Amino acid sequence: MKVLIKYIKELLQIRTKDTLFIKGAEMKELPLLKNAYLVIENDIIDDFGFMENCPNDKFELIIDATNKTVLPAWCDAHTHIVYAGNRVQEFVDKINGLSYEEIANRGGGILNSAQKLNETNEEQLYQESKKRLEELMKLGTGAIEIKSGYGLSTAGELKMLRVIKQLKKNYPVAIKATFLGAHALPSNYKSNKEAYLNLIIDEMLPLVASENLADFIDVFCESGYFTVKETEQIMKAGLKYGLIPKIHVNQFTSIGGIKASVNHNALSVDHLEEMTDDDIVALQNTKTMPIALPTCSYYLGIPYTPARKMLEAGLPLALASDYNPGSTPSGNMNFVVSTACIKMKMTPEEAINAATLNGAYAMGLEKTHGSITIGKKANLIITKEIPNYAYLPYAFGTNNIDTVIINGEII
Repeated sequence: MKVLIKYIKELLQIRTKDTLFIKGAEMKELPLLKNAYLVIENDIIDDFGFMENCPNDKFELIIDATNKTVLPAWCDAHTHIVYAGNRVQEFVDKINGLSYEEIANRGGGILNSAQKLNETNEEQLYQESKKRLEELMKLGTGAIEIKSGYGLSTAGELKMLRVIKQLKKNYPVAIKATFLGAHALPSNYKSNKEAYLNLIIDEMLPLVASENLADFIDVFCESGYFTVKETEQIMKAGLKYGLIPKIHVNQFTSIGGIKASVNHNALSVDHLEEMTDDDIVALQNTKTMPIALPTCSYYLGIPYTPARKMLEAGLPLALASDYNPGSTPSGNMNFVVSTACIKMKMTPEEAINAATLNGAYAMGLEKTHGSITIGKKANLIITKEIPNYAYLPYAFGTNNIDTVIINGEII
């Protein structure tokens, strides 16, 4: 099908094919056209330009975008949307003053999600997860990474990854899968951590690889979870199967996980609420994308990733939702972008760059997603009538999306 979008007030994120990601001062630049048109041929961006050069071809569908902004669909490079049930009681417990330790002692936290997941069959898990994915697509997400990590057993982790594979098969949104067996230590391995590491490396990984269930490997590298040495051990094992590292680091403490991740050519390092000068230096002039998760900070009341300091040091930055049942029960990337502007003092240009092209890079999708580029996937957001693109983060909590197009199809 051939589609024309005409009279676009602002067409954002115009890039050439050789722009893989944006960093430092460049992130304040958001190339755009005003009074523009865009042509979609099947699922690909075929042409765009100023309205004065708009083609007179025959189109099956013409969309009038007068007073509307068009931009690439959001690229959410860090989520946990495949999970069972919810943890709303923990939300209430926190409000009532219970500490994280007290909640954990009651069976809460990641282990709570693991128990629910292992009690839920694969079909039910798929049904719950697809509803979340459908909601995110309507909110403008056109590419998404989904992690395992709530199984904490061979059967549970494989079940999660198979559900992710089924979602990928059934939905047009681009999906990347990450194996996160090292998310927490299961209660039955509390006295024998080495045995659980061996289970991940010797049993889970070969099965994940044999079924081609994952693109990436992740570890929760954090005090009280997995050490830098253990993280390196798992990264090395994953690399043997072609699984590129994308690592949870520096959420609560800086223990050297960033440098170790960079040394193992991690595609991204995620969270980064606590950043030292050494951490920033370790990321400079590398191909590892830092990912901030501002709505996790919002929900937990913990520090925000120091975006200004990182950008001023010349680093790139991506934004992602961290959608999960315990610390970020929302995958609304519009609110992520708003929160980054309001709480992390990112400019609208920086935040949009971080949530589109840099997010695509953090999933290995920069050649097909994340920008308005001829030949890339036609994954687009058409806003409602708004004054300008800065209105998107400004009007937080308001759904300013009129139409979402994924792979050339209106969602």
